[in-house]
Amino acid sequence: MTHKVEQLVLAALAFFWSFLMWFATAAFAPAIAKTYDLSKGDLALLASSAIWLAPVGRIIAGWASDKIGAKNVFIIILTYSGIFSILSSFASSYQELFIYRVIVATAGVSFVVGIQHVAQWFEEDEIGTAEGLYAGTGNAGAGVGALLLPRIYHLNYQAAFLHLGIISLAIAVLYLVRGVSAKNKEREEMVKRTANFKNTIYVWTRWAAITLMLAYAMSFALEIAMNAWLSTYYKVGFETQIADLGYSTLDEIQIAAGTFGSVQSFNASLFRPFSGYMSDVFQRRKWMPYPIITKNLPYSPRIHWLMTALLAITVSMIALTIVGMMGLLTWSVVVLSIFGITVSFGTGGTFAIVPLIFKERVGTATGFIGGISTAFGIVYPLIFGAFDNIHLGYAVTAVFMFIPFILFFIFAMRYDEHPENFGIGSKEFWLGEDAYE
Repeated sequence: MTHKVEQLVLAALAFFWSFLMWFATAAFAPAIAKTYDLSKGDLALLASSAIWLAPVGRIIAGWASDKIGAKNVFIIILTYSGIFSILSSFASSYQELFIYRVIVATAGVSFVVGIQHVAQWFEEDEIGTAEGLYAGTGNAGAGVGALLLPRIYHLNYQAAFLHLGIISLAIAVLYLVRGVSAKNKEREEMVKRTANFKNTIYVWTRWAAITLMLAYAMSFALEIAMNAWLSTYYKVGFETQIADLGYSTLDEIQIAAGTFGSVQSFNASLFRPFSGYMSDVFQRRKWMPYPIITKNLPYSPRIHWLMTALLAITVSMIALTIVGMMGLLTWSVVVLSIFGITVSFGTGGTFAIVPLIFKERVGTATGFIGGISTAFGIVYPLIFGAFDNIHLGYAVTAVFMFIPFILFFIFAMRYDEHPENFGIGSKEFWLGEDAYE
C-alpha cells in the first residue's frame, strides 16, 4: 500500500540526483578550464549557464505537475537529463559540452515538481517539516558533488557525467513503478482544475507570490549561484592561502576549493529540514516578534520565521566580504558555514508558506516562485566576478538587492486577511466567475 513517507523518500531521491547532475559541472570547473583553456570570465559564464533555463523550466514544470501529475513530470525530467548527461561525456568540443551541460542543468527544475508532490500527501500541521526534509535531502546533492566527485573521478569528468546519467535513468524507472501523484483523486482533480492561463496570471500578479519569489531569490537562487561559483572563488580569491596549506597541483587545488565550497551547500541542505521544523515551531508557539508584518493570519508565525531568515542572510553576506577582504581563509569557511545555515532558513521558511497561501494552485505558485527566482542565480555569479576584488560582490549584493527585497516583503506581508487577494488587479478581474467557486 502506498504511504506518504514512501512518496516523500522517492521525491527526495529523485531531486537529490537531479541536483547532483545539475552542479556536477561546477565540481569539475578547474579540470574543464584546463582542458579548454578558460579564463575567469569564461568560468563565471559557465557557472551562470547552469541556471539559464531554470526560470522558464520551473514555471512549465510547476504547471505541468498540477496538470498531469508530479509522477509523470519527474519521469520526463529524469529521463531527458540522464540522456544528455551521457551525451555530454562523449562531447568532442567545448561548445558541444557547454550545450549538453546547459540541458542537463535543467534537471534542477524538478524541485518544484517535488514540492507539489509532497504537498499532495501531507497536511498543514506537518507541511513545513515534510517540505524541508524533501528539499534539504535533495539540495545535499550539490554538496555531495562538490565534495566527492573530484575525489572519486579526479580530473575525469567524462566518466562522472556518464555514470550520473545512467543512474538518472534507473531512478526514472523506479518513479514509474512506485510513484503516485496525490494522496487521493480529490486532491489531484482540485489542482488540475486551476491549471489554466487565468489562474497562472492571477498567481503571478499577487504581492504575496512576488515577495515569496524574491525571498527565494535571496535564499535558493543565492545557494545555487554559490554552488556554481565557490570553487572558482576559493581558487582565485585564496590562491596564496591554499598554496600555503600545501596544495600545489591542479587536482589538489580543485579538491581543496571544492571542499571549502561544499560547506555552504551541505549546511544549506542539512539545516533545511530544521528550517521547516522551526517554521512549524513558530506556528505552534505563535512566535511573532516583528510588529511591522501581519500577526492575524492563521500562518502569521511562519511569515515571521521567514523574516528572521532574510535578515540573517543579508548580515552573513556582508560578513563574507569582510573576512574575504582580510584574507582570512579559515574565517571565510566558518562564515560560509553560517551563511549556509541562514540560506536554509530562507529556503525552508519560504516553502513552509507557499502551500498554505496558494492551496489550490500549489504547482503554479511553486513554478512561479521557484522558477522566476532562479533567474537571480544567473546574475549573482556575474556580479561576483565583475569586481577586481573578488570578495566585494557579496556585500554589494546584500546592500543594493537584499535590503530592498526585505522592504518589499514588509509591504506585501502587512495584510491581516487573505494576502493572496492583493496585487496587480483584483481576484475578480483575473478569474471572473471562477473567483467565486
